[in-house]
Amino acid sequence: MLRSDPVLFAHEREAEPGVELPALRNALCIQNQQPSAHHPCTVPRRAPENGGMSKHLGFGVDIGGSGIKGAPVDLHKGELAEERFRVPTPQPSTPEAVAEVVREVLDHFKWDGEFGCTFPAVIQHGIVRTAANVDDAWIGADGHKLLERVTGRRALLVNDADAAGVAEVRFGAAHKHRGVVLVCTIGTGIGSALVVHGKLVPNTELGHLELDGHDAESRAADSAREREELSWEAWAERLTRYFRHVEDLFWPDLIVLGGGVSKKADRWLPLVRTRTEIVPAKLRNSAGIVGAAVLAAERD
Repeated sequence: MLRSDPVLFAHEREAEPGVELPALRNALCIQNQQPSAHHPCTVPRRAPENGGMSKHLGFGVDIGGSGIKGAPVDLHKGELAEERFRVPTPQPSTPEAVAEVVREVLDHFKWDGEFGCTFPAVIQHGIVRTAANVDDAWIGADGHKLLERVTGRRALLVNDADAAGVAEVRFGAAHKHRGVVLVCTIGTGIGSALVVHGKLVPNTELGHLELDGHDAESRAADSAREREELSWEAWAERLTRYFRHVEDLFWPDLIVLGGGVSKKADRWLPLVRTRTEIVPAKLRNSAGIVGAAVLAAERD
């Protein structure tokens, strides 16, 4: 399970007068070999088991409908430590077939430690509850146990949008931004991650809100813009309607928008009218891999 305390901003809390808090936390970690619930570490919970690899490295894998990508991650900088390696998603994308490709990605880097893995589905305590762009055989599968059995490594499976959201809050556009942060990935659908005072609220699936009698993402996703050949102005009107609805439900302090279309944010983002500040994501294609690695390193 994910940590129950707000670990994402643990390294930014203010120390008491005269106490070097980051140094104290790290000293406690070294002494006890694991973080205390009251003194979260600023280093990963568990060092990679790769011989000679630095403790600041983690590993993330991003499973998508067309490709499975992975790379070691610098957990201090939130950057890929090496160029990512990509393998096409097997067809059909059954659990066993996908897990074998994940093992191939890990073997490519000779990575023997724990890893995090994103997946386009609701993940509840390791159990896959839905399936988007992957085989329906995933529904009901224990993703954690499957990946650990096939790869021989300790694994964490997490919703893809949640992983991207964690990365943006820790290292990206929402870095050091406290309060309620909503990270949305806009592409074929609309993925969402809600982070409240540094704590991830998993599996929000806000792209499936009903709006004006429709599934919201069917009208406001980038795929809808392309399918209906909408102008940037017309699409921005739909996004405005969607995000104003989300605002009324969650009252976020910041909204971060990712996905491929965020590269063209200057053409449409100024046209979206909300009371909440909206900014484009910074990590883009690496966000899922980075977030998965962070969550795997810091889980209980």
